Amino acid sequence: MAEQPNDRTGTLPASQAVMLAGMASYSEGSVVSRTLTDSPAGTITLFAFDAGQGLSEHSAPFDAFIQVIEGRVELTIGGEKVEASAGEVVLMPANVPHAVKAVERFKMLLVMIRG
Repeated sequence: MAEQPNDRTGTLPASQAVMLAGMASYSEGSVVSRTLTDSPAGTITLFAFDAGQGLSEHSAPFDAFIQVIEGRVELTIGGEKVEASAGEVVLMPANVPHAVKAVERFKMLLVMIRG
C-alpha cells in the first residue's frame, strides 16, 4: 500500500500519548510558542508565557479556541476582559480584536480552524 502524503508539519508526534505541559518551557521575561501541528485545515500551538508577558491586540480571520493548561491569563476580546485559569477554555471569535496578558506564568493551547 502506498504511503499517503503528510500535509501536516509541526512537532506533535503521531500515535503517541504526550505530556502537553512539558512540550513548552517557560523563559524568563518571554513568550515561548511551539507549533504542534500546522495543516491547511488549521493549527495547534502551545504557548508558555512568563508572568506579565502578553500579545498585543490583534485579530484573526478564523475562530481561535484557547485551553489554559497551567496558571492564569487575562484576555481582552472585543474590549471585554475575560480571565481564565487552568482547565478552562475560551473561544475568541473570528475578526474580533483580542489581546493576551499573563496574570501569572501560564501555558495555553491555541487551536485555530481555518474554515
